[in-house]
Amino acid sequence: MHWGLCPRGPGAAAVAAAGSFWGPARLPSRLGCLGMTRRLVVRSVAGADSPQSSSKGGRYRDTVLLPQTSFPMKLLGRQQSDMELEIQQKCGFSELYSWQRERKVKTEFCLHDGPPYANGDPHVGHALNKILKDIANRFHMMRGSKVHFVPGWDCHGLPIETKVLSELGVDAQSLSAMEIREKARSFAQAAIEKQKSAFVRWGVMADWNNCYYTFDPKYEAKQLRVFYQMYEKGLVYRSYKPVYWSPSSRTALAEAELEYNPEHVSRSIYVRFPLLRPPPKLESLTDASSPVSVLVWTTQPWTIPANQAICYMPEAKYAVVKCSASGHLYILAEDKIAPVASALETTFDVVAAFSGVDLEGGTCSHPLTPDKVSPLLPATHVTMAKGTGLVHTAPAHGMEDYSVASQHSLPMDCLVDEGGMFTDAAGPELQNKAVLKEGTDVVIKMLQATKNVLKEENIVHSYPCDWRTKTPVLIRASKQWFVNITDIKAAAKESLKTVKFIPGAALNSMTDMLDRRPYWCISRQRVWGVPIPVFHHKTKDEYLINSQTTEHIIKLVEQHGSDVWWTLPAEQLLPAEVLAQAGGPGALEYAPGQDILDIWFDSGTSWSCVLQDTQQRADLYLEGKDQLGGWFQSSLLTSVATRSKAPFRTVMVHGFTLGEKGEKMSKSLGNVINPDTIISGGKDHSKEPPYGADILRWWIAESNVFTEVTIGPSVLSAARDDISKVRPAQGTL
Repeated sequence: MHWGLCPRGPGAAAVAAAGSFWGPARLPSRLGCLGMTRRLVVRSVAGADSPQSSSKGGRYRDTVLLPQTSFPMKLLGRQQSDMELEIQQKCGFSELYSWQRERKVKTEFCLHDGPPYANGDPHVGHALNKILKDIANRFHMMRGSKVHFVPGWDCHGLPIETKVLSELGVDAQSLSAMEIREKARSFAQAAIEKQKSAFVRWGVMADWNNCYYTFDPKYEAKQLRVFYQMYEKGLVYRSYKPVYWSPSSRTALAEAELEYNPEHVSRSIYVRFPLLRPPPKLESLTDASSPVSVLVWTTQPWTIPANQAICYMPEAKYAVVKCSASGHLYILAEDKIAPVASALETTFDVVAAFSGVDLEGGTCSHPLTPDKVSPLLPATHVTMAKGTGLVHTAPAHGMEDYSVASQHSLPMDCLVDEGGMFTDAAGPELQNKAVLKEGTDVVIKMLQATKNVLKEENIVHSYPCDWRTKTPVLIRASKQWFVNITDIKAAAKESLKTVKFIPGAALNSMTDMLDRRPYWCISRQRVWGVPIPVFHHKTKDEYLINSQTTEHIIKLVEQHGSDVWWTLPAEQLLPAEVLAQAGGPGALEYAPGQDILDIWFDSGTSWSCVLQDTQQRADLYLEGKDQLGGWFQSSLLTSVATRSKAPFRTVMVHGFTLGEKGEKMSKSLGNVINPDTIISGGKDHSKEPPYGADILRWWIAESNVFTEVTIGPSVLSAARDDISKVRPAQGTL
């Protein structure tokens, strides 16, 4: 039967009978397989009962009008999957895509395939996505459209590089850039072959002979053209800003590369900053005999050495309170008096209340460095949800902190290196200590020694982790390349008005994510990827990039691939004649940069390589809901930045796959379902029977894919029962 796969099954037969969609085109001889399918199935079922033998002695056979067919009512065990393979091969399923592309029809349907990572075996998430796409493509093909569907793979980036290094049991520092790149390429190619073989086995109709790969030289060259177009428009720039940083991977990360651990444990502290100069409007409330401190709370004690200010909410109410236990005076938000007193296991008496704006002009001394001044500054990011209503501000380690520092010209020095260790600038007590481990412990002890810690406690909260190493990340200021989303955002949101979202709520989710994103860090400090075509001056903090230098690099990459950035000498990457054209110095004073492009920029420019026309929009993008902040968004931003339009007409979003009880799949729970096991069966067929691809496809076709999709033994068994009810009808067609 091969439900949903055989091009001359009942659905296709009905359309063919209508005639108008298919026109004069005829199926190639190998695809005219309905009769052959029946013969193959009959031959495959040894000992199938004939209609005559079912009537005892044939006594009443000629007196009753009964349907007679040689089509078996069911296929048992491996017969189903074996028959599917035989039908695929003998009926020429591999020719269906090229055949439908040759039809003389006017309408075309383009589904642009979001590239899966080439870093592992195919899983049920792949099956859900690829089979959904196949259903959409076949639907449009049967309605008379010519389908354009080119599968692709995301071949670069940290996911692959990390796996390679893990398998080798070495770190990146022990191998050369080209050694890592060669091994990463081999790893990706092997994963691609595994995944492609599975997708074909699932019956996915596609242009398998012309797949796209993000490590293909032509793809890389087109990606660099998009990068330079955005740079030329002022939408790409280099700056010193705080970014998510993975100490374990030693690189910057984008938000889409984070996973949140809801059970992360952090050490939080209530710490006081002694008031150095009272705000002018509050001078009457303080005197030398009763010193006042500003009270703050933080879950990141390791950032205290980098403190540059304390922020308050101008429109909120604040108070000076007296601690009944110690007699000390503290400033905190009026709304936080009761919860903070409870947390500190004491009581506060209100001495005076005032508005937040009255804090203007005040300064505090740093709790670790008394001669260092921390001003009190207004800020919009201060909330009353947690803490004291006053926020410790370290510009090198917070996005909002950086914004405040930019407005008030505060220092933004970073005291943390690429590996997450304190630098020598942090002082001898902290130097070379991991900030998230021993460094935190030392900072707290230093604060306790100055008697500025009121309380320490562990809190369990959601915390970002590196999506590949699963270890905590931090926010760290460094020089990176960014896309200025602020300048694209309005046009991007306007372009979405012409896009249909399925389900409709996905549009709100995507626009909310856009609104919360001020900039996009597109540089990574790794080697497996496309290099950012920038040259840095050997002695000055200057860089070189222009149309001449970029065009030269693009031509090299298009001919030889991005390996040239690491294999060719600098004199060939930036020859004297190119420098002369650019009006640069006569002597070579620049060296190639060491940053590569973010894989979301990598895959987000796929429209420029796959769509048939530079101005074309795909009819459909269809991916999981995680791509609202990932591939959907990066594709939208790069397309709007260079073409002033969204790359898609319709965006369809599906849910994730879960165990049949709605639980997340994990090896520890033993509920991971392998698509190959579904099709071919496991080691013990009594526990893991072979179902064939039809059951896998049926499971997806009958599921509500807009929410989480469950799968497990009982779900698959129910799908098999459904198929068995439909199958007998095939014998009468």
